[in-house]
Amino acid sequence: MYSPVTIPFGAKMLFNTVRLKSDTQFDDVELALAEMCNVVKDTYGGDKGGFIAGQVYQFSGFVSDKGSLGESRDADKHLAIVTYWRSFEEHEKSHADHVFKAKFSALAELCIDSKELGYDMLWQGEPE
Repeated sequence: MYSPVTIPFGAKMLFNTVRLKSDTQFDDVELALAEMCNVVKDTYGGDKGGFIAGQVYQFSGFVSDKGSLGESRDADKHLAIVTYWRSFEEHEKSHADHVFKAKFSALAELCIDSKELGYDMLWQGEPE
């Protein structure tokens, strides 16, 4: 469950920001999030549906002065769900499945907004 991931070059990355309701704490979403992530991993992993790996982050409140452009430093409380897939088509097929939709709807009840954007990998590397 908590191990390093290896992302093959050419993978598609989906970046989902899930904005939580103001009175929602991480403890409130932890079970719904864990169940949703397990369904994705176990049901759509590898040859079963194209899922490669994923990560979940909770916004810490940190906004970089050095890496941010513009005046605004505001950001709502949110989670970032980062998943890697063989294709956007496989991602969309999994998320249209009733098994996934049931788990995602439990998480959605604790949120005010969710936006999932897809990215093509252009570069990756590690220090030598």
